[in-house]
Amino acid sequence: MRQKFVAGNWKMYKTCAGAKAFADEFKAIFPGSAAKVAVMAPFTQLCTLVEAFKGTDVHVGAQNMHFADEGAYTGEISAPMLKEVGIEYCVIGHSERRQYFGETDETVNKKLVKALSVDILPILCVGESLETREAEKQNEFVKAQIVADFAGISAADAERITVAYEPIWAIGTGKTASPEQAQEMCAYIRSVLAELYGAEVAGRIIIQYGGSVKPANAKELMSQPDIDGALVGGASLKPADFLAIINY
Repeated sequence: MRQKFVAGNWKMYKTCAGAKAFADEFKAIFPGSAAKVAVMAPFTQLCTLVEAFKGTDVHVGAQNMHFADEGAYTGEISAPMLKEVGIEYCVIGHSERRQYFGETDETVNKKLVKALSVDILPILCVGESLETREAEKQNEFVKAQIVADFAGISAADAERITVAYEPIWAIGTGKTASPEQAQEMCAYIRSVLAELYGAEVAGRIIIQYGGSVKPANAKELMSQPDIDGALVGGASLKPADFLAIINY
């Protein structure tokens, strides 16, 4: 059985004080969970959150990292820097990084390889635009992402990657893929992984759904057989809403 995994992606929200307030409020209402729980926060808040969640079942992750250990990359953060402050997870290849900051499947692949080399567990984001879905080319598009992003990665390392299916047309728009649409794509992603690594390995890889997940739709989405959790955006900023999704 794959463990459910619910991760909050705070994007560019909160200050260190706001992160500490969230952690204090969340710890007061979170009794623990059979699901894995993580918060993916801006770089400035990571040390605050690692300290605040020490001794709890809440993991802390970053939203991006560079593929080089060091160098003349102004404004970037390396995997060893993240590892040093206790970071366990990192979102890689989010559509906003691809859309606004020139992220490509080549750089995503390099980041996956680097993260795994220092035992940071990646959450790899894939997903199609509305234009691609309306052209009924979503499978072709997502398969190309998966194949390129996993290039050169061993089966053992592939199992350490969480794949988050985030249809771009459902991120921050209030639109959500129907449970049937989400399940269909997550099952397809698993079939692509099976082509690459075999059905046994693919059956152990956690696949999340992301895109306007909220307490009202969490149960319907995460009850689907190939959806193993959620990458939650706006709803993860409020402790009560985030807990309601975890406890769906």
